[in-house]
Amino acid sequence: MAEGGYKIRDQQAIHFITFAVIDWVDVFTKQAYRDIVLDSLRYCQREKGLIINSWVIMSNHVHFILSAKEGFELNNILRDLKKQSSITIIRAIEFN
Repeated sequence: MAEGGYKIRDQQAIHFITFAVIDWVDVFTKQAYRDIVLDSLRYCQREKGLIINSWVIMSNHVHFILSAKEGFELNNILRDLKKQSSITIIRAIEFN
């Protein structure tokens, strides 16, 4: 494992990616929080070169089969996807 996480060597290859909620809290049982993840995915498709082959959202984690278009780096897309989604979900939880 690279420092700070796994290193994606081939940025355009198809990868199986999993994100889990800290302490496996069932965050995604609420539609509003699932929608935040879906909105973030759509944004990354439109603006950041994300290619989504498959996805599933479980109650406390998500699985994706993803790649990046030529000229984009999957590790940067994933960084931005995770950052934006987590910030938005945390804000939504705080205000509800």
